[in-house]
Amino acid sequence: MTIPTIKSFVRQEWLAGKGDFEPIHSALTGEVIAEVSSSGLDFGEIVDFGHRVGGPALRAMTFHERAAMLKALAQAIMARKEELYELALPTGATRIDNAIDIEGGAGTLFSFASKGRRELPNDRILIDGDPEILGKAGSFVGQHVYTPLQGVAVHINAYNFPVWGMLEKLGPTLLAGVPAIVKPAQQTGYVAEAAVRIMVESGLLPEGALQLVSGTAGDLLDHLGGQDIVAFTGSAHTAALLQRHSVIAREAVRFTAERDSLNASILGPDAAPDTPEFELFIKEVVKEMTVKAGQKCTAIRRAMVPAHLIDAAQEALSARLAKTVVGDPSMEGVRMGALVSRKQLEDVRAKVGEISKVAPIVFGDAEKVSLVGEGLAGGAFISPILMRSDDPWNADAVHEVEAFGPVSTLMPYKDLDDAIALANRGKGSLAISVFTHDGGVARDMVLGAGAYHGRMLFLDRDCAKESTGHGSPLPTLVHGGPGRAGGGEELGGIRGVKHYMQRTALQGSPRTLTKVVNQQLPGAPVVEGERHPFRLRFGELEAGYSLLTAARTVTLDDIEHFAHFTGDTFYAHMDEEAAKASPIFGGRVAHGYLILAFAAGLFVDPAPGPVLANYGLEGLRFVKPIKPGEAIRARLTVKSKALKTPEMGEVRWNVQVTNQDDELVANYDLLTMNAV
Repeated sequence: MTIPTIKSFVRQEWLAGKGDFEPIHSALTGEVIAEVSSSGLDFGEIVDFGHRVGGPALRAMTFHERAAMLKALAQAIMARKEELYELALPTGATRIDNAIDIEGGAGTLFSFASKGRRELPNDRILIDGDPEILGKAGSFVGQHVYTPLQGVAVHINAYNFPVWGMLEKLGPTLLAGVPAIVKPAQQTGYVAEAAVRIMVESGLLPEGALQLVSGTAGDLLDHLGGQDIVAFTGSAHTAALLQRHSVIAREAVRFTAERDSLNASILGPDAAPDTPEFELFIKEVVKEMTVKAGQKCTAIRRAMVPAHLIDAAQEALSARLAKTVVGDPSMEGVRMGALVSRKQLEDVRAKVGEISKVAPIVFGDAEKVSLVGEGLAGGAFISPILMRSDDPWNADAVHEVEAFGPVSTLMPYKDLDDAIALANRGKGSLAISVFTHDGGVARDMVLGAGAYHGRMLFLDRDCAKESTGHGSPLPTLVHGGPGRAGGGEELGGIRGVKHYMQRTALQGSPRTLTKVVNQQLPGAPVVEGERHPFRLRFGELEAGYSLLTAARTVTLDDIEHFAHFTGDTFYAHMDEEAAKASPIFGGRVAHGYLILAFAAGLFVDPAPGPVLANYGLEGLRFVKPIKPGEAIRARLTVKSKALKTPEMGEVRWNVQVTNQDDELVANYDLLTMNAV
């Protein structure tokens, strides 16, 4: 039988290695199913191709164009997901495991596509925060912006999630406008290769936007510079080697790592055996032990319970673990498959042996397991292993050694402070979960343990039905953790995009910086055209186009009518004596919302036209009150705009309401949907 060769995709070509092939074994049978090598690849040319071709092509696209590309890539993955499911079977994962990987990966792309369309401008520069006024007259201002790094992102991924692990990095990277060189783990790299083929064959990616290195990384890192990024997922040992690489140190190459993590789950002091939280805790610990055969960076390695409940917890966990059927994932009823390789099996056995010296095994056997299926003798199967440490403060191994498999250690705590200290003894983790229905316990946990853990899940009866669980990183929330977990951060919505961009402080005149960022900044000149801005279509409006209205005097009758009509008879509007006694008002004043209504009446053009709808108002501030007899006027100015569909786009207008002395009364942004 011919053994397939896993290829690399570099410089728009699929290339096989030229020698030194390494075999890839089935996790189920131990048979060789493929071979891989990166021998013969010129890594300098690969990096150069990303710099010269991929980067400029991506940077020429707007955020919205990149977001549309991500959505289409996700759709391409989903359209051919069954190919990936079939191919991934020899990794040892079950259908549910692979759904997390394959469909979860596509879902991450969908999420970043949606975030990009909704939260980023249809532009190539991202504004960061409000402008800073740097001069008394307002003629010198500062503005922070993000632009894409002009390098490549090298993604070094772990074996456990060959699709999700690739796409969760690729989504924010491409959305930022940076090309990627993906280096998957060799053991499951054939699944990553298939996913890359799907994306390449879709025709959606610009040339050089995505390259794949199958096999070892060779001298890839030697060719990086200060505009490049390395994002690593894997062991602490390998992460340390990479961080010490001379080029990464010398060139200050951005480096982020997600590595070993002894994640904890804590049964709250209020969660007695008859509470929903106790049952939820048992289910979650078992699930996190057995999903992906425990090969998850977020799996629960330490399960902590009140000391008086440790026997009950052990009994409940053991009973549930006993229902776990291990074997061939293609067989009906199998709930846990194999570890990724025989090498990983031996590593887990060795780590279990080390931990069990201070925490005896109370469920399972590292050397034998009952299997469902045929021809599995050469596979990398292991039983779920539950250990127990009754003296966790004198059991260093449970807080320092990670068995990357279906392994967890049960331990008692004395009180909440003790639980917090035990959780933190892991020296930093990706995730921690707390099962409590007591908000005070949750707050104390955040204050005591938040600094040590990248994500904290508080699970109770109220949120259990919708919870995504302890071990599921979400594209909208940060994924990473301090200390032992690597000190890195990924995902987190647009936060993750900014990891691949440079923040720069711009200084200059409001006029110049307005042109740079395509958004009207305070103090920049405005253009008062002959046509009312509501008569102009989306494509005809430019930032700075403005209307200054006539003035309107606000009378006492206006105030009283508005009060009785709306029911807002707050004393500041209706009681002169009480209003005079106020340190803020000094007498009766107009309602803030009356001022907004009158301002709208001043600047709105009522006839049907390009303005389809007013759908929002943001950043409202009332600066100075208006008293009866004072006048207001409004300035309506186009601040920015973003195309939402081929037929319509969002226009953001800044509205400044001033009084008869040109003092600012109110300021806000008005959002309208305008026809193209």
